[in-house]
Amino acid sequence: MSLQVSCLSRYFPTFNNAEHLYVAYSGGLDSHVLLHIMASLVGPKSFTAIHINHQLSINADNWQQHCKDCCSKLGVPLIVETIKVENKGFGLEQAAREIRYDIFRKLLDKTDLLLLAHHADDQAETVLYRLLRGAGTKGLSGMPISRPLGLGGLFRPLLAFSRADLESYASIHGLEWIEDESNKDVSFDRNFLRHKVLPIISERWPDCLSKLNHTANLCADSGHLTEVLAAQDLTGMSEKSERIGWSISIDDLACLEESRQANVLRYWASAHRLPSPRHSVLRVVSNEMLLARPDARPLIVWAGVQLRRFKKRLYLLPADSSDSNHYVADTGESAITMQPSIKWDGINQIMLPNKGSISTKLLSTGGLRISKQCDIEIRFRAGSERCKPFGRSGSNTLKKLFQEYALEPWLRSKVPLIYIDGKLAAVGDLWICDGFFASANELGVELQWRFF
Repeated sequence: MSLQVSCLSRYFPTFNNAEHLYVAYSGGLDSHVLLHIMASLVGPKSFTAIHINHQLSINADNWQQHCKDCCSKLGVPLIVETIKVENKGFGLEQAAREIRYDIFRKLLDKTDLLLLAHHADDQAETVLYRLLRGAGTKGLSGMPISRPLGLGGLFRPLLAFSRADLESYASIHGLEWIEDESNKDVSFDRNFLRHKVLPIISERWPDCLSKLNHTANLCADSGHLTEVLAAQDLTGMSEKSERIGWSISIDDLACLEESRQANVLRYWASAHRLPSPRHSVLRVVSNEMLLARPDARPLIVWAGVQLRRFKKRLYLLPADSSDSNHYVADTGESAITMQPSIKWDGINQIMLPNKGSISTKLLSTGGLRISKQCDIEIRFRAGSERCKPFGRSGSNTLKKLFQEYALEPWLRSKVPLIYIDGKLAAVGDLWICDGFFASANELGVELQWRFF
């Protein structure tokens, strides 16, 4: 397929619906072709180029200057971001990508669109790379032409064209671009596929790139159908938003066959922008967690995510939300660690050290009694607290009361205890203690305990 400016005219509605367009511009062949086409198609003042200087090459500053010169020649506004890339254990390539996309996410406002110059060769490499890593249907669907990014979106208008198409366009229009020497380093997996593997495959199967792209399209269609099924299944599982995370009915999940259980769990995590569980994790859920005895407190952790079970509900949680390093297996509760008390005025929202907060709402009647003269502080469990909730006939330990109120065990060490003049007055927003409920003509507030 011959690449011409008019080939992207079908995307005019997409471009016009964006509040602002950005083009990710490295200065290489792919992004230079996209920059040149967009300048001709929508006009150089209708979008902004963004160049990320990773400082990973001795030529990085020269590349930056090249991008400035090209944008100046075309009349395209340019944003330059200089970053420092640190290897955090997953390689410089992955670290650079994460920082780059963080910048893109912060840049995009609502309805803004970032254009990337990925093409058909990139797609074929992605499919083959993911195949060798054991990806399923979703992974083998490759890179989508569009997806949400930050408040805006990402769009790849060149996915249908090969690198040869881009080279032909660049030759016809006399474009000059930079060559990143790291693109020839075959120690990187993708470069190894590009320079060592795909050329050999292409000798035997000349149309392998188109076939791999066709496979990506088929897998994308199949992936869409599995997501539709997962969404339907999840709808029937009584999903609830919890203080932290979300929960679904274990009985409803257990009624599905194992493949549909896995499908809905992957979809559930993805719907909340959390990493999807691997196949090994899903097998543990089906074979162990769902079959555990009712009073068990099983825990599964992966990639910054937790699955927990409590009261016939399965909870999806951020991994740092439940003190997993201090988990007491026999009780199901987090271990109690002493924390300093916090002074509070009883009115304004206060942020807590465990990613929680307490705020108040003034009430015309009832609620927690507050006065300007009282001394208010927030404490956390020490292990021996007792209280008598307002309206009850007797007192009990917090441990027994938490069990009665069915508070999730991993939240019990996080509950803010409100002390007024040295006496326990309220336990989060769960209950007010006897003697501290506002009567007529007294200032009362409704407590709101939230996490962020």
